[in-house]
Amino acid sequence: MNLTKRFFEHMSKYLDKVADTQVENIEKAAAFAAKSCLHGGKFYVFGTGHSHLVAEELYVRAGGLALVKGMLEPDLMVHEMPTKSTALERLHGYGAALVRLHKIQSGDTIMVISNSGRNALPVEVCIEAKKLGAHVIALTSMTHSSQVASRHESGLKMYEIADVTIDNCGEMGDASFYVENFDTPVGPTSDFCGIAIAQAIIANVVDIMVKAGVKPPVFKSSNLDGCDEYNALLFDKYYPYVR
Repeated sequence: MNLTKRFFEHMSKYLDKVADTQVENIEKAAAFAAKSCLHGGKFYVFGTGHSHLVAEELYVRAGGLALVKGMLEPDLMVHEMPTKSTALERLHGYGAALVRLHKIQSGDTIMVISNSGRNALPVEVCIEAKKLGAHVIALTSMTHSSQVASRHESGLKMYEIADVTIDNCGEMGDASFYVENFDTPVGPTSDFCGIAIAQAIIANVVDIMVKAGVKPPVFKSSNLDGCDEYNALLFDKYYPYVR
């Protein structure tokens, strides 16, 4: 079989597994987020390293819900110094500081994304947000997380803290596709499936809000004629500090 076709068939198996096993958890997560959005709370998203990409996917984009608040810390991205986010996500105390700085409170919902679910920073964000009364969604690989030890002083991993855990159905070590005659896998699945899961949550939140008689504030593409004015109204209401 052609390698490209084999690659897409391989990756599609993971999405199929998510669809077969995670619908209930995705809908539970959406119910928490929708409740926050309908009652004056916020829906936060947070991830470090490449998990940051899944969080950013939900923030201020075409088809994106304007009620999403991204905890998108530049130091936790990989574009400036590839190893910095790895070092920082193992620090204790950083997560608690971020939760305070972003003013997470009771009635909010936060989705924390980490493939391994073991590092101090994402675990601490889960713990501290839960202490404040927020609902916590963990998006992680249960295959990976269940086989490794926590790096947080509590000994806990994200799935042991969250109100609902969504399994991205990925492999141990994330990369999963083998090229013939090469022994290191490529094709990481965490972002591939994670973005699909995250967008499924948004679709469910929008559906819940519509059924509750509320018009959800959803961005349109700025590359469609006439949408700049529409989006400007959302920015003025939900992100006044960026204009």
